[in-house]
Amino acid sequence: MPKLSWASRNPVPTTTRAYVMASRFEVKSLSDVPRFFVRALAAWSQLKKSPGAVEASLIAEPFKRTFWTLSAWESREAVYAYARAEPHRGIMSELRPTMKTSVFTFWELPVAELPLDWTDAGKRLEAQLQADTAKKAD
Repeated sequence: MPKLSWASRNPVPTTTRAYVMASRFEVKSLSDVPRFFVRALAAWSQLKKSPGAVEASLIAEPFKRTFWTLSAWESREAVYAYARAEPHRGIMSELRPTMKTSVFTFWELPVAELPLDWTDAGKRLEAQLQADTAKKAD
């Protein structure tokens, strides 16, 4: 399972609270995986230059058609500015038809608790998926 990790070289005060986003994407077919992965790398490159990005991790499970992201930001505004900027904005639109499922969850934690924990993120994503599924059933 390929994993990429990155951390900003700009120090963030340990008294700061980080805004964390975790996501899980599953594409519809194996034929969608290469395109998704290439576009994810473009978004990854953008993230590393984005103001307010503190750290990030990407896990690819290509044979399961699944991709996971986990990132910490200096603020909610920073993560949303990244999402609205190109190329991320265009990538989201381009890949939307290939998605089987997408799950997102957000929380805050003290910067002193970084680096991010994939075990915690996985539990939060599973809880969010269950909540999203229950909401759709209503």
